[in-house]
Amino acid sequence: MSRRGALVFAILTTLSATPVAAQQTHILVITGLAGDPAYAEQFHEWTTTLIDAATDRYELPAENVTYLAEKTELDPERIDDRSTREGVEQAFAAIARRTQPNDQVIVVLIGHGSYSDGESRFNLPGRDLTAGDYARLLEPLRSQQVAFVNTATASGGFIEALSGERRTVVTATRSGGQWNETVFGGYFVEAFADGEEQSDQNKDGRVSVLEAFEYAVTQVARAYESDGRLQTEHALLDDNGDGDGTREPDPLTTDGAMARTMFITTGEGAWIAGLPDDPAARALYVERIEIQEQIEALQATRGGTDEARYQAEMEKLLVAMALKSREIRVLEAATPEPPC
Repeated sequence: MSRRGALVFAILTTLSATPVAAQQTHILVITGLAGDPAYAEQFHEWTTTLIDAATDRYELPAENVTYLAEKTELDPERIDDRSTREGVEQAFAAIARRTQPNDQVIVVLIGHGSYSDGESRFNLPGRDLTAGDYARLLEPLRSQQVAFVNTATASGGFIEALSGERRTVVTATRSGGQWNETVFGGYFVEAFADGEEQSDQNKDGRVSVLEAFEYAVTQVARAYESDGRLQTEHALLDDNGDGDGTREPDPLTTDGAMARTMFITTGEGAWIAGLPDDPAARALYVERIEIQEQIEALQATRGGTDEARYQAEMEKLLVAMALKSREIRVLEAATPEPPC
């Protein structure tokens, strides 16, 4: 075995014995008031697409997934409870009880939203919950990494209300004034399923929240362009806690540093199977994932260390990540396609 091959083998053996990420992912999907059977069917389809990807592709345990819907009879085997105000509050409380520090919690709202009295709302059967209400429900999850994705209309106001440390907030619209039906949610969940080959930009066998966001933004723009319609939804992402979402995240300068490290994971290193067979390429992928782990570890210290030092270390790691990605692209560009 060559020296390079021995190094790759040693790295892979170590990583197989020690999980790449200790975090478990917990997913809560809430579909709201449909108002029409066609919407109810669409919301259910988007939800099951995400859940199937999480449990089948990423092998997430079923007990780590909670699905709330307007009507449980739509799919009693999958839907855990109704998406009433009380049902949502109980689901958040249950997740807070069973998660460990540094676990990842992904909350996805699929449905209709509204904006009134200066507040963005997500429409539920019965009393709606406002962005401020969800901020209150997230309080017990301060030691977890949270991605809160609101794919509904008029969702932009959730950015400012929910923005905070260890949180990634994604909205389908840039303000509460974008009222038209959104398609962002369908493409966001597609990124983890049929769209994975395209959305997995760094080809590490898993899709980050940042990659899913960027995939959905691109697909939404294409959908409106192909239909010849003026785009009426503009998604935003915020993960640096400044309450100011961006449409074009850049982990080095704006948002995206945390979102790029959030995945659907069991914490068991199942990503190994998705790495390329070529030893040189495989080694580079492993090295990049190790840098990614260092980013995650550094993020866990934020708030307990000097901010200037934190930013300097984060920039160093993100630059290393970018350089490693460039190495991979150069290697893959020089590698001939296998014969058919």
